[in-house]
Amino acid sequence: MQGMPLTPMSPALFDLSGQVAVITGGSGALGRAVALGLAGAGAKVAVLARHAEAVGRVVAELQAATAGGTAGAPGAALGLVCDVVDLAQLEAARDAVLAQWGHIDILVNAAGGNQPAATVLPGASFFDLDPDAVRSVMELNFMGTFLAIRVFGTAMAEAGTGSVVNVSSMTAWRPMTRVVGYGVAKAGVENLTRWLAEHFARQLSPGIRVNAIAPGWFLGDQNRALMTNPDGSLTERGQSVVSRTPMGRLGTPEDLVGTVLWLASSASSFVTGAVVPIDGGFSAVMGI
Repeated sequence: MQGMPLTPMSPALFDLSGQVAVITGGSGALGRAVALGLAGAGAKVAVLARHAEAVGRVVAELQAATAGGTAGAPGAALGLVCDVVDLAQLEAARDAVLAQWGHIDILVNAAGGNQPAATVLPGASFFDLDPDAVRSVMELNFMGTFLAIRVFGTAMAEAGTGSVVNVSSMTAWRPMTRVVGYGVAKAGVENLTRWLAEHFARQLSPGIRVNAIAPGWFLGDQNRALMTNPDGSLTERGQSVVSRTPMGRLGTPEDLVGTVLWLASSASSFVTGAVVPIDGGFSAVMGI
């Protein structure tokens, strides 16, 4: 579909029928929502994550959600247990996708996360950070993205077409208190996104695009205790975030789907090297 002449309002702009999408971290809250969105647009989706049970749940959900639709044919979803910092596992996953479907058109790098020991907790300082935890967070978020593109990008290079969508964060745009390793890693993801956009377009093919999304404050398992109280109300930090977000709420996983579909599809055929904020306006104002 990429590069085809289409009328401006054609529904085919966002149609991913016949496309094969790989999503790392596909069993997480954000990755699952994106996987469902890609499948709903017609793509065949390979879900990669570290835990077999979680991968199986998402694959079953994909198959149930798309039954009878464009992507509802048998084999429209594939689950692969894979650690994105393990090059051999990534290569095995790529080979499995190619054996199943023959090509790879879309790569969404949603694998990532933080660790408490890589965060400056209340009452602590920079000097209390655990170097091993910071290294692990850097490895997962930056190297996990780098390696996945290195491996799955080979299929795109051979075809001369493809769309890579990385996941950055508001913490990459402006340093935030407490979040050290994660923010630095995501800043690296943004730099890599822009570097590869130029490199791939000039050295390989202008049909290979590399972009990123930068989610704002989304509630998930990793930050739930920081942002909400046991009764579901916002903590002081959660309220501080919401008060600085013009739209007045935290994000939901479904808020990411439309932008990812745009970046993955022909609708953004002249967009590369972009980092799109999905943050309810958080990055648009100073907060005062």
